[in-house]
Amino acid sequence: MALRLLPPPGAPRALAAAQLSNSVGDGAFYVCSALYFSRIVGLSAGQIGLALTLAWAVGSLAGVPLGHLADRRGARGTAVVLALLTAGAVAAFLFIRSYGPFLAAAAVYATAQCGLAAARQALLAGLVDKEERTGVMARLQSTLNAGLAVGAGLGGLALHLGTREAFLAVLALDVAAFLVCALVLAGLPQVTAAPAPADAGPGFAVLRDRPYAVVGLLNAVLLLRLPLLSLALPLWIPARTGAPGWTVSALFVLNTAAVMLFQVRVARSVTDLASATRAVRTSGALMLVSCAVFALSALALPVGAALAVLVAGAVLQVAGELRHSAGSWQLSFDLAPAGRVGQYQGFFGTGVPVARTAGPLLVTALLMTWGVPGWFVLGGIFLVAALATGPAVRWAEAAAARRETTAERELAAAG
Repeated sequence: MALRLLPPPGAPRALAAAQLSNSVGDGAFYVCSALYFSRIVGLSAGQIGLALTLAWAVGSLAGVPLGHLADRRGARGTAVVLALLTAGAVAAFLFIRSYGPFLAAAAVYATAQCGLAAARQALLAGLVDKEERTGVMARLQSTLNAGLAVGAGLGGLALHLGTREAFLAVLALDVAAFLVCALVLAGLPQVTAAPAPADAGPGFAVLRDRPYAVVGLLNAVLLLRLPLLSLALPLWIPARTGAPGWTVSALFVLNTAAVMLFQVRVARSVTDLASATRAVRTSGALMLVSCAVFALSALALPVGAALAVLVAGAVLQVAGELRHSAGSWQLSFDLAPAGRVGQYQGFFGTGVPVARTAGPLLVTALLMTWGVPGWFVLGGIFLVAALATGPAVRWAEAAAARRETTAERELAAAG
């Protein structure tokens, strides 16, 4: 099983090694960071929340220009620098003891993370054949989940110890993880920087590509699933169901294991824009049914029945997640023009920080304020966004074909 989950030797496997390294560090950091910043740095919950919201907002804006930098200056070098910058930001957290420096370091951290994601995608596009990219992305996602699980275990040990030294060790681990990531990325083959296209207008091309922007916006809506396991269900289960408290952890483990074991298999069926669109459409239907099942958990059920309903909802949710992930990877690569993969991936990738910033407010308002009807509204949002993706993709595909035809005519005229 482990060998089947590994990417093929060469660049894909090296990318997986870099992913594994930093995901172990991130897993430990995510588990411990809130308590570290409150207990050791001395910040209030409000200060931490505001700083992280502002930081990820800045990071989401940086994805496109840093992706563009990867296109023009080389994806490998850009990715290495951003991995080192991430390590530096985490290292700064070791010494910061006031709000201003914390906000600045958090902004650097979020900016480097968003830019690193875009540069890695550009690097993958330059080193992996087009028809293999979604499969490699699936294996990288499995690797990411495995690393996060290992890191979360290490972070849990630090939480159990609860000492200042344990928290500092977790941050040092994350620094080391990103240094290893940078070292692995530096060993990859160089991807030739793309020259500036002759039709380059003012600003960034992706911001003028309205069809692609709509596809990216719909993807961001579908990514509202991200706060479900991390925030919505931990609040919903103790407040509205009779399930035991450990159910939240069980559902998280179920999700992590399912992605590790089945993401590669699901991605095999996604090979082009048509199959990617079908995968996204199916994911929307699954998410609607998942939300409906989660709503049923609010009924006055015995403990065992409540637990069974929540597990069923989580299985449907991860099934939708697997299909959405595979479809969105294919769409993001296939609709991006050659030479601009970095900035297009930077734009598409902003869906993650946007969903993590706006998602908690929307999801908690729907579910904790509206209760059962909120689940059906949320499921309807997923379904509408998924169904709208098909027309948006066809629009983007037609726009890309027109650009290619125009470029060929201009080339013929110049010849």
